[in-house]
Amino acid sequence: MDNTIVWIVAGIALVGFVGLYLYFYRKDKKSIADISQKVDAATSKDQQVAGASKQMQLAAYERLVILADRIALPNLISRSNDPSFDKRGMQQLLTQTIKQEFEYNLSQQIYVSAAAWDAIRNLKEQNIMIVNQLAAILPDDMSGVEFNKKIIEFVMNQPQGSMHSLVQEALSYEAKKLLS
Repeated sequence: MDNTIVWIVAGIALVGFVGLYLYFYRKDKKSIADISQKVDAATSKDQQVAGASKQMQLAAYERLVILADRIALPNLISRSNDPSFDKRGMQQLLTQTIKQEFEYNLSQQIYVSAAAWDAIRNLKEQNIMIVNQLAAILPDDMSGVEFNKKIIEFVMNQPQGSMHSLVQEALSYEAKKLLS
């Protein structure tokens, strides 16, 4: 009889031990699975943030390419050519429009490289300088239409080509680097 009690107690202890082992084993397995899911979710979230960041950068480069096109003097003149303006009025309109376009896109600088932003800023400054310098040397009684023609002639005779095209190429190159 004593032997039977020992076996019963040993059996109960064994069942209890196996039960506890399985309980903690499953609990550990579940917590490992939870940790794995959290790591996967964090990795996925990081990838989503990186993807969103890349999309924002690409959108910024796209906007700056459009900006370069909008402040290119020939394009700006074709949109702003008002026959009622004299030279000074056209000068003010062109410089004001360039500044407004630039300021409208000012926030894009946080998404692009410093070199890309410098290229845009230099394009803006160069175009304003061209308009102001030509206005200073041309006769005061010139019409706005004639003034615009002189600006276009000047830009077309630049030996290095149009700066806005160079800026657009640089911006496109940087955007393509983001895609690879």
